[in-house]
Amino acid sequence: MTEDNLSVWTQAGTTLLDEMIALRRAIHAEPELGLDTPLTTAKAKRALAGLPLEILEGPSTSGFVAVLRGPANGRKVLLRGDMDALPLVEETGLPFASGIHGAMHACGHDAHTAMLAGAAKALCANRQRLAGTVMFMFQPGEEGFHGARFMLEDGLLAPLPDAAFALHVSPNFPSGIFAGRGGPLLAAADVFDITITGRGGHASQPHDAIDPIPVACEIVLALQSMVTRSVPAFDPVVLTVARILSGTTDNIIPERAELEGTIRSFSETSRALVHEGVRRIATYVAAAHAAKAAIEITPGFPVTICDDRAVALAKSVAERQFGDGAWISMRTPVMPAEDFSYVLQKVPGAMAFLGAAPEGGDFKTCCGLHSNRMVLDENAMARGVAMHCAFAEAFLNDGFAG
Repeated sequence: MTEDNLSVWTQAGTTLLDEMIALRRAIHAEPELGLDTPLTTAKAKRALAGLPLEILEGPSTSGFVAVLRGPANGRKVLLRGDMDALPLVEETGLPFASGIHGAMHACGHDAHTAMLAGAAKALCANRQRLAGTVMFMFQPGEEGFHGARFMLEDGLLAPLPDAAFALHVSPNFPSGIFAGRGGPLLAAADVFDITITGRGGHASQPHDAIDPIPVACEIVLALQSMVTRSVPAFDPVVLTVARILSGTTDNIIPERAELEGTIRSFSETSRALVHEGVRRIATYVAAAHAAKAAIEITPGFPVTICDDRAVALAKSVAERQFGDGAWISMRTPVMPAEDFSYVLQKVPGAMAFLGAAPEGGDFKTCCGLHSNRMVLDENAMARGVAMHCAFAEAFLNDGFAG
């Protein structure tokens, strides 16, 4: 990749920034949840109107893949942006804040979609440079709905690309800085539900009842001890009980108590170990108190594992475009989860973070992803477009040696 090519992508990101900001704000104002995001999909398609793209759609989601074929029949690379929002009530005070109560783009997917549309425009305008094919994956249902898996099952990525790349904005990195690592980047995420059934009664006569509330409390503490005493420290797991529900009033011992939480892990070994531990502890702690426990564990996204070669290419591209300080090599993975992991199970590739700390804020302490007060530096999207384009061109030209 020549210096001239690098400047093309940097300039393209800058030129398209106002369009991306407008698109991002339009998406932000009308957030949608889950696998069906028709308003967002329509906005993304309008942004791509008139471009030399083949549009692929499937029955399971409102997502789509736009395919750009370069003049040469070479490699194929996938770029991905997710489109769905979170079930939150926004409290940012932004002039383009969510107009849909109970939904908010608090994870930056509005910016991801805008950047991917910008990258599609830039690469279409420079199609003659491409030594292969670029697939733009506009994906809903990332927030727990397995959208990437459904799009794979629908055959929208077939035949599979030779590499895949995604960016995830973060207000907790300096604006415009990229960060990533080879190997595990993000955790597997599973959900557990435990229902303890005892025997209800009068709160003044607990001896005539089987109170499920102290049983639930004991299970919570036992689960925390199980993680710290059963899971190897260098194959870490986070288990959090995030919801406890029981009872109706002050003078009734309820019949049931419910616990719900998350399990995060970086290997199938520790993941299986904790699944077994949750079942064992809940079953036998409840039995010790003459109660019963029903346990359901719902597998979530797998571990997001980045190919070392793809990470090295992303780092090289970022530093060639923006200088030596443009890339941070993360020493450790982090515990959130991503359904881009489904793509990376089948295709060598990487996800990288793009810092978007708001101007004047401290990236270490500002409101992070999934906060209903999260705001972003929209100027960082220009670098995101340039990174998408430069990664695609470098891979199509030279593979992972690019």
